[in-house]
Amino acid sequence: MIIRPYVPTDCEVLANLFYLTVHTVNAKDYTKEQLNAWATGNIDLQEWNKSLSEHYTFVAVKNNIIVGFGDIDKSGYLDRLYVHKDYQHQGIATAICDKLEQAVIVSKIITHASITAKSFFLQRGFRIVKEQQVERNEISLANYVMEK
Repeated sequence: MIIRPYVPTDCEVLANLFYLTVHTVNAKDYTKEQLNAWATGNIDLQEWNKSLSEHYTFVAVKNNIIVGFGDIDKSGYLDRLYVHKDYQHQGIATAICDKLEQAVIVSKIITHASITAKSFFLQRGFRIVKEQQVERNEISLANYVMEK
């Protein structure tokens, strides 16, 4: 597996990976209605590309297949971290997170972790600041503000 910087031609593949991951991996912790609100399948690729390009974004590739990605901004906000449903529990999220955390020089890193991702971040030394309810398309979803 290699971890490489994001390039704009990755955007559509990452958007599809995001949708598929949310609707499969996160399905054990969220209702169908919540999953549909979280990942609608209608991503503005121009906006996503702009965001991913402005952040430190890394892509994991295994056997020429993009299997995961993550991004962090200059302030230390870890925005996205997703691993393809068929490549879970292979150290991919850990490898991406290692690169993200090394990319920024900040006093703390903050993320808004899903119920599904909470234990992963706890194992990495993050602590829960608070549980919160966020609204997506008028649907409430629980997540956790976490910091390291």
